[in-house]
Amino acid sequence: MDIIYVANLPTEKTLPVSASVKNTKGVELGTLQSLSPSLLLTHPKSIKVISMRNLTATLCLTIAVLLGSAGMGKSADFKNCEQEYKKENYAAAIRLCRLFAEQGNPLAQHKMGWMYKNGHGVPINHKTAVKWYRLAAKKGYANAQYNLGNMYLRGQGVPQNYRTAVKWYKLAAEQGHAPAQSNLGVLYAMGRGVIQDNVYAYMWGNLAASNGNEGGGRLRDIIGKVLTPADTSKAQDLARECTRKKYKGC
Repeated sequence: MDIIYVANLPTEKTLPVSASVKNTKGVELGTLQSLSPSLLLTHPKSIKVISMRNLTATLCLTIAVLLGSAGMGKSADFKNCEQEYKKENYAAAIRLCRLFAEQGNPLAQHKMGWMYKNGHGVPINHKTAVKWYRLAAKKGYANAQYNLGNMYLRGQGVPQNYRTAVKWYKLAAEQGHAPAQSNLGVLYAMGRGVIQDNVYAYMWGNLAASNGNEGGGRLRDIIGKVLTPADTSKAQDLARECTRKKYKGC
């Protein structure tokens, strides 16, 4: 039985084809037979009329299913990108990742930056790598923030700028990104982009080590040799407080 909407009915009902049909303003439109003769080719006796309420619910459900299917397709595309990358099939990986990155996915944007940075599937292009890293970093993706900080630290694709490197490292560090925490500690130890401070160098190194970063552990141990016992205690207290605050505002 075919379904059409012809009136603002409170419920669904089946009508004979000779039934008179009015629109929501009460204007007579004709009979079902005259309004939809093509439907009568298969169902000559009656047509099911659906109410606006049920039609809306049906449409919403249909749209949700379509959107869900589209989302699954996009996710599959990105997974395919990762799979091709792991197989070192870089040409296929960058083709697949680009499609998803251009739709605004930060993981795909970061992967594009990584491939341009390292020349995987494309010639090395640090400026383009920075462009993709920045797009993902602005969406809050910690790996992209860390790698964008690296580009500023080394002056690759952008003028070298330690303060900007610190900015991006800190955003990643506040999300618990251990390599960013370690690099931030190194910059505090060297006084690059921040005022030199061994207490904060120790603190960030200690936090990175707690999150599994070996470089952070080495930094903490090196700085620990030049700190006074009081400063070491202070740095440890700061690290505990920073952990309690989930790395925010440290």
